[in-house]
Amino acid sequence: MYKAEDAGSTSLYRQNIGPTPSFAPIRGQHDIDVVIIGGGLTGLSAALHLAEAGTSVAVLEARQPGWGASGRNGGQLNPGLKYNPDTIVEMFGAQKGKGLVDLAWGGPDFTFSLIRRLGIECDARQNGTLRAASHCKAVEVLKQTALNWQQYGMSVKLLGAGEIEAATGTARYRAAMFDPRGGDVNPLKFTQGLAAAAASAGAMIFGDSEVFSLTRNGPDWEAKTASASIRARRVLIATNGYTDDLLPSLRRSVIPVFSAIAATEPLSGQLAAEIMPTRSVLYESGNITVYYRIDAENRLLMGGRGPMTSLHSSALLPNLTRYACRLWPALHGVRWTNAWNGRVAMTEDHLPHFHNPAENLFACLGYNGRGVALSTSLGPALAKLLRGGAVEDFPLPATPIKPIAFHRFWPIGAKIAIWNGRIKDRLGI
Repeated sequence: MYKAEDAGSTSLYRQNIGPTPSFAPIRGQHDIDVVIIGGGLTGLSAALHLAEAGTSVAVLEARQPGWGASGRNGGQLNPGLKYNPDTIVEMFGAQKGKGLVDLAWGGPDFTFSLIRRLGIECDARQNGTLRAASHCKAVEVLKQTALNWQQYGMSVKLLGAGEIEAATGTARYRAAMFDPRGGDVNPLKFTQGLAAAAASAGAMIFGDSEVFSLTRNGPDWEAKTASASIRARRVLIATNGYTDDLLPSLRRSVIPVFSAIAATEPLSGQLAAEIMPTRSVLYESGNITVYYRIDAENRLLMGGRGPMTSLHSSALLPNLTRYACRLWPALHGVRWTNAWNGRVAMTEDHLPHFHNPAENLFACLGYNGRGVALSTSLGPALAKLLRGGAVEDFPLPATPIKPIAFHRFWPIGAKIAIWNGRIKDRLGI
């Protein structure tokens, strides 16, 4: 169970969304094809595509769909993974590597297409992604990235200094790459809309249904909650940064780093027109990523690393609010009205992980802050797998669950890594 203060009650998304329907807990005995544990984007996208294919599926969420990072993130839909396409192909081989490149870099297009198909109202805008660099090393890396992406037929463009300032309203950056496939959504609206669409397609969605036991029952699996027992042919664990000890060692295979966001009051007049005027989203190249966007209400949302615990006030995020004023001095005097955070799952190799620790038992997690588009676009492949498809055909290779050494000290390690990264970024190394 997670503490009440983790619930993201200070989230701008949650305060502005208004009353929403909640999903009731599961009760009684059930026999079903697929059980999905976790009501975030991974589980909901898989459930939607399973239901549309005629497979009976139940999603068991410990809180409510969108309660975790799926409903609290920065709302950016950005193409790609940590590494460039040529590195992915080198790591996974020509066939599987190229398939993973197509999926990860095509994630925003898939997600926006899905939103349109389902008619989900979530402030979706495909105005592109800016990846920006401010120091020499990051600039050189960005140039190499743009070249490699172009070699794979991607229509990205390196911007000159004047173009960058015109697109952002700040002279901070020395280089930027524009990718027209990126964009943004209100992630809580999107997640709840995906839950509603999955339910309409026939998936059974249950809230307040934490699974505390998962055991073999003959050829099947049996999941138990406080009020139900569910027998299923196949199980998917999709809990990402909120993974617990339901599956041995899985929690210790990822680092649940808190990603934080501070939001201003709605900007008006010239200020709203000057900051990110094209309404592209932006994330910085560097050791410690800062990301931001202007939302549909003209609020500036600044995201990055913050306290390794739940927060409730923008006063706890001076690294973000002061940096925003450095980028745009006209923000001095603007009120920061909201601050919140959520846990993203980081992996040691900076890649998402897929596991098949037992027959018909799967886990998919570790999106390293790139989960909105990537987790959504994995839905069709997960649905195919959970209908009985070959594990070898899944876009990610099935790997053993490997606990991270000294995992219990992750808060200390995360703080050291963040400070080390910030120092490197200041020194341009």
